[in-house]
Amino acid sequence: MDQNLQKWFEIGLAFHGHRCPAMPLGLRCGLKAMEVLGVERSQDKELYVIAETGEGHAAGCFLDGIMVATGCTYGKSNVKKKYWNKMAFTLVDNSTDRAVRVSLKPGFFAKMLESPFVQKRKEGVPPQDVDPELLKPLLDNVLNLDLSQALDISEIFTYHWDKPKGCFDTVACAECGELVFENAARLKNGKPVCQGCFEK
Repeated sequence: MDQNLQKWFEIGLAFHGHRCPAMPLGLRCGLKAMEVLGVERSQDKELYVIAETGEGHAAGCFLDGIMVATGCTYGKSNVKKKYWNKMAFTLVDNSTDRAVRVSLKPGFFAKMLESPFVQKRKEGVPPQDVDPELLKPLLDNVLNLDLSQALDISEIFTYHWDKPKGCFDTVACAECGELVFENAARLKNGKPVCQGCFEK
């Protein structure tokens, strides 16, 4: 494993919270997508990720790796999750509107799901409680594999993302009194309210 990957792997572990194959796989996919586009990690909204992942499976871990690699985060509002429950994503360079889609090859993904580690996860064993000896071969494989054997990478295509405008002005909610950014305030009985009070 090269030094750059080692650095991001350690950051990914600290962010993600447990060892598993999907987070470093997402990390490597994110780094590869950036390499294809010839871009650096996003500091603000230079990049945008459209994740095809979902909930309740390893795709969540995969997305954590993508976010660590690309710097696209929910906090910066430059990640969109489509909930398609697929191990795939699109990375967009917002300065050029150039984009690339990366997905796992079906055969590679199917083989990963046959691993002893995944079998333990199917039994309900939390990832941090799986015997490290079952995880080690899978993790080593992910960190050292030739990505051409694991990924389908699209041709570069055009995608335009309309970056949301930042809002720094607030208004007090007429019902709960908490401050809400003006761009999210709603009117209820002619008074500004937060979304939570609006939905009550």
